[in-house]
Amino acid sequence: MLKLSKLALAIALGTTSSLSQASEIDDLQKQLQLLKQQMQQLQSKLDAAEEKSQQQAEKQAQIDAQVAKQQKQLEQQTAAVEAPKKESGIKVGGAVRTNFSHTSYDDGNKNRGGDFDFDIFRLNFAGDVGDVQLNAEIRFFDYMTAVKYAYAAYDFAEDWQVQAGITKVPFGNWPYNSHNYFFGTTYYIGLEDDHDLGVLFKRKIADNWQIDLGFFKNDELGGVDGYVDDRSDRYSYDVVGFRSADEGVYAEPTNPIGEYNTFSGRYGYHFEHDGGTTELGVSALSGGLHDGEDKAGDYYAWALHLNSTIGPWNFQLQHGEYNYDIDNVDRMAVGAYAFYDSIAAEATMTNANIAYSLPVEWGPVTNLQFYNDYGIIYDKSDNSEDTWMNVTGVSVAAGGLFTYFDFVQAKNQPFVGGSIAGDSDDTETRFNINIGYYF
Repeated sequence: MLKLSKLALAIALGTTSSLSQASEIDDLQKQLQLLKQQMQQLQSKLDAAEEKSQQQAEKQAQIDAQVAKQQKQLEQQTAAVEAPKKESGIKVGGAVRTNFSHTSYDDGNKNRGGDFDFDIFRLNFAGDVGDVQLNAEIRFFDYMTAVKYAYAAYDFAEDWQVQAGITKVPFGNWPYNSHNYFFGTTYYIGLEDDHDLGVLFKRKIADNWQIDLGFFKNDELGGVDGYVDDRSDRYSYDVVGFRSADEGVYAEPTNPIGEYNTFSGRYGYHFEHDGGTTELGVSALSGGLHDGEDKAGDYYAWALHLNSTIGPWNFQLQHGEYNYDIDNVDRMAVGAYAFYDSIAAEATMTNANIAYSLPVEWGPVTNLQFYNDYGIIYDKSDNSEDTWMNVTGVSVAAGGLFTYFDFVQAKNQPFVGGSIAGDSDDTETRFNINIGYYF
């Protein structure tokens, strides 16, 4: 009886335990189901939020596109309105210059204590007509009138410009191989600041280098048969004839010739350094010489050059040669400033210049540039003495006034008592003040 009671009690306890476990499992299943429903609801909310965000992004993109479109239309409308307002036309400027000189080679000048003379009146024209740039300069002297340059220019690419007309021949240190009023010795043989009739292609400084390539049909007065009264009435020096053995240094040439079909190129590489920039360059030109009926010969020139600015200092070096090749001719005739002169048909040339710029505040004076320019022409084919010139001076900038104070020492140098074809052993001097008002 006792055993049956224990058995019944065990069965009752087992049943109660099973029921309790079943209840717990059922509760867990309900909780899992509820959690699953909550996760589904959360996922639905996340999907809805993502869809809304995507819709907002698409809407914002549409708004941005519409704004960009409107901005572009506004820019086009603004450009269309402003285009007619682009300034077009020619501006006129110029200068008036006077000159004082005291020389060692003119007894009358020395006796008078020097001479003060009118130098030039010049007019400059520059401006745009459409996309074409126009530039010109005409100079009026007491004794002649001369066009220095007159050309049209067009920027046909981002870094390239073409010029046509009387334009500058690319050669040597640019824009000048000197700092003083008298230029350098290379000017008097036609290899500094020379201008001829032709076409010039200029590549502006980009990627540290620039190049100028020119073709010049003839000199600025039309060559050997140009329709002019006097072939020496010009600003820059050009060969206008060759000399026979008995012909005077300053005589009008009895054998006229002219330059034609000249190709000229100038390359410059620029690099920066502490305090400034330096250009290293090379120049060369080659062309023909014509006597009016047939080709008379050829000519060429080359030069290596350096132009360096370090702080207030500027240094220029140049070395090269030129050669006018005509059979049995050792001396050429050149013309400029209404007179004829002579040069050796072949020679070597070297220049070394230094300058120092000093900003100041002295009333109207804003800048002083002190300089010493030296040049020599030697190894001449006509066996004449060396030509050399040394100019020590200072230029003074004061508003519209620009003045050169130069002390010149030279031997066989034009405008300093000699000729490049001269044979003098005397060193001449000239103290010169050139005062210019620029407007």
